[in-house]
Amino acid sequence: MNATFTPAPGAAPVPRQVLTQASMEARLMLRNGEQLLLAIVIPVIVLIGGVRGAEKVDLSYGVDTFTPGVLALAVMSTAFTSLAIATGFERRYGVIKRLGTSPLSRTSLLLGKVLALLVVEVLQVAVITGVGLALGWEPDVSVLGALAAVVLGTAAFAALGLLVAGSLRAEATLAAANLVYLLLMAGGAVVLPASAYGSFGDVVTFLPSGALGEAMRTALMDAGIAWRELGVLLAWAVAGAAATARTFQWE
Repeated sequence: MNATFTPAPGAAPVPRQVLTQASMEARLMLRNGEQLLLAIVIPVIVLIGGVRGAEKVDLSYGVDTFTPGVLALAVMSTAFTSLAIATGFERRYGVIKRLGTSPLSRTSLLLGKVLALLVVEVLQVAVITGVGLALGWEPDVSVLGALAAVVLGTAAFAALGLLVAGSLRAEATLAAANLVYLLLMAGGAVVLPASAYGSFGDVVTFLPSGALGEAMRTALMDAGIAWRELGVLLAWAVAGAAATARTFQWE
């Protein structure tokens, strides 16, 4: 009996495309020493330096305040700065252009990168949490609030990072991503609470950095869920994703 096989060419289902892209992105990020430096080493230095410095100058903020803020900073560094720079140079060297010839859509590319970021952030959370506990951190945790903050924060910053990387040249993306990172770290209410910025604190909570920082502090200091700040992150994620899907250039 002769069997007859009929070819069935076509793209893989979208969920499989997204998972495959996420797996590749995660492996590349974990192999990149520079990205791991930005993702893990710098936030750990900020945490230790902030806690020790606050002790010496007798600030009212301690490890219980700094650790949630540094966790938010880690999400921002990975989902925005690392992603924007890596994607910018992928466009420059033609990697994104080749992906553009595949069935992978802009939206699927965004989802794949966000899932890969979440994998890396698991490692970040484990390391920073361990350092915080070693420094005497005693968290009062809302698991749902913390997960929602990480997921929505990652989505918001990833969308913004891809928006920058998909619109600017690689060198401009490198400069812009680092500049925005430094500005938000210093004045975006991510490491320190919005109350530390006086009257400006009411404004920074509408930035993705301030919303993420406040949501993490509410979840890890008060065991609560910061619904307003999560709503701000969701709005940034939706707006950023829509803008990225419309404007992202494959080369």
